[in-house]
Amino acid sequence: MKRIVLASRSPRRAELMKYITEDFAAVSPDADETFPEGASWEDCVMHVSCMKAKAASEIKDLGWDLIVAADTCVVLGDEVMGKPADEADAKRMLTELSGATHSVYTGVCLMSREHTVSFAEETRVSFREIAQKEIERYIATGEPMDKAGAYGIQGRGRVFVERIEGNYENVMGLPLTKLAVILGKLGWTE
Repeated sequence: MKRIVLASRSPRRAELMKYITEDFAAVSPDADETFPEGASWEDCVMHVSCMKAKAASEIKDLGWDLIVAADTCVVLGDEVMGKPADEADAKRMLTELSGATHSVYTGVCLMSREHTVSFAEETRVSFREIAQKEIERYIATGEPMDKAGAYGIQGRGRVFVERIEGNYENVMGLPLTKLAVILGKLGWTE
């Protein structure tokens, strides 16, 4: 049996990966997550996902046949909104996202011993206007603190989302549909 490794400790990515296969191991590689200067958002997330796959491939005694790595960023205008540094940063992000449309980009890298394939997916997410009290109550739950853009679409943050254009799972960090199609074309799924 070929061994698949998910180069991510994200519980959301692992949950999504189980829809494709239950037979995988998850690791958390130490990779450079710096975006290349002047690159498009798609190229940035593909670059970082490939850096994660490469770092995972170098983990001693891991034993792998295919590595799946992903990187996600939330972009509003020209600003990348990573994970909030603290509650004040989460409040700033959510206030800026309120009533606006932003993009979520996820890059995926599939690395086998013979080939490396990468792709990116964009999903547009529109938030309704959010009252400051709602933002404060949401931050008090702790949910936004480990999420890019300071919200989780799969959790309490879903009540802010008015509309999405594109793949829902992409906003969670793994564009499941496209990943399943590519894995099938490469012969990694039955």
